[in-house]
Amino acid sequence: MNIKPLADRVLVLPVAAEEKTISGIIIPDAAKEKSLKGEVLAVGKGTKDEEMVVEVGNTVLYGKYAGTELEWEGVKYLIMKQSDILAVI
Repeated sequence: MNIKPLADRVLVLPVAAEEKTISGIIIPDAAKEKSLKGEVLAVGKGTKDEEMVVEVGNTVLYGKYAGTELEWEGVKYLIMKQSDILAVI
């Protein structure tokens, strides 16, 4: 992985949202809900005030508007502060 988060940032690979069909109606990608779950791929070293709790490989839940989306080599990632993560599952 060439992306290394700084300070209390976490790099997350969002899990693809489950597709639901209703009576054969196809829902366009733009109308689908954004995934709120992902896998941690890299973590920063933390700050003097905040120790890093999440680890590489954790599956996490995060808020709907958490993080910043970025695309690297055709793959979409989220980079967010550890405080934007709601839970480790």
